[in-house]
Amino acid sequence: MAKETKKTEKQQEDTNEIYGDMLEAIFSHVPLIDLVPASHVSKAWNRAVFSSLCHLNKVKPWLMVHAQKKRPPHVKSTLAYDPRSRVWIEIKQPPVSHVSVLRSSNSTLLYMLSPTRLSFSSDPLHLTWHHVDVPLSWRTDPIVAAAGDLIVLAGGACEFEDDPLAVEIYNVRNRTWKRCENMPAILKDSAAATWLSVAANCGKIYVSEKYSGVTYSFDPETKTWRGPYDLRPDQNMFFSTIAFSDDNRLILIGLTGMPESVRSVKVWEVKGESMEELREIGEMPEEVLEKLKGIRSCEVSSVTVTSAGDTLYIHNNSNPEEIAVCEIVEGEVCEWSSLKNVLVNDETEVMDRLVFTSSRVSMADLQRALSRENATFAVKQI
Repeated sequence: MAKETKKTEKQQEDTNEIYGDMLEAIFSHVPLIDLVPASHVSKAWNRAVFSSLCHLNKVKPWLMVHAQKKRPPHVKSTLAYDPRSRVWIEIKQPPVSHVSVLRSSNSTLLYMLSPTRLSFSSDPLHLTWHHVDVPLSWRTDPIVAAAGDLIVLAGGACEFEDDPLAVEIYNVRNRTWKRCENMPAILKDSAAATWLSVAANCGKIYVSEKYSGVTYSFDPETKTWRGPYDLRPDQNMFFSTIAFSDDNRLILIGLTGMPESVRSVKVWEVKGESMEELREIGEMPEEVLEKLKGIRSCEVSSVTVTSAGDTLYIHNNSNPEEIAVCEIVEGEVCEWSSLKNVLVNDETEVMDRLVFTSSRVSMADLQRALSRENATFAVKQI
């Protein structure tokens, strides 16, 4: 009798193991947004969901595309792309008072700056906004970056301001602004987001001239600048931008050739105390580059790179209908793909301005978002 009981228990364990493996395989094909309710069905389902995410189909950084109406009241709509599930998700939430132009630091930070306040959102899904007093110097096109609990604004001052290189830091914890060392004088003619790209992590901020490669670093704790550094590994490069990868490595993305005839889009890892070592880790395949150029315009004069983790989303500023995706695998090689920007159409080009952010969205983030009464998510079939 005891042997029969042990045999029955063993059969049950084998059945549960097979069932668990099958469930994990099924969950690997389910959109991340739908795995949240699935994880609450039972303990077995919860284990299967997280095991599937860990071993079969891991979570990847999302791309957020925000469309803002150019005319008041500047209503905003948002679509998020989940590369793990390969689906677009429409995010609906109560309207935020958009009193000015929506901007992005090309990472997770989304912000607006008006004469009366600075508004910013840094949570992965941009469901929470913070509204603070304006900085001491009025600016129209500053470089804005988040370094931990610090929001740094640099340059971008109005013509009537005395100091176009002014730098101010907002401390999120004590809600105060503080002036610090100015930007380097060599950046006086390019001290604006139009001409500088920015990359930030918790400890350091880098700004780089898009058309020359001249780069400086800023330490928000010591409030000091270092540089200049030359990020121009290819003499045929006419445009570049920078980003951080998941392990805090600085990444350079450059266009070679000419705007009307782009030869290549390359990716380098920047290393060394003086940023003297640039190692090429990838080049955009020809078929992806052709999609980036677009059908209506073969010109690529500049690109914007939105990054989170080891994923770079690259779009053509003059024709953002197609988005190139570069995933840096184990810090060594680039895997390329592309996706259609579903927010681009004839009406969008006239009525909306598009702003891009990227963030690492976890199950916990989605759980908190779905528990909110004023936010809804809907998977769009494209």
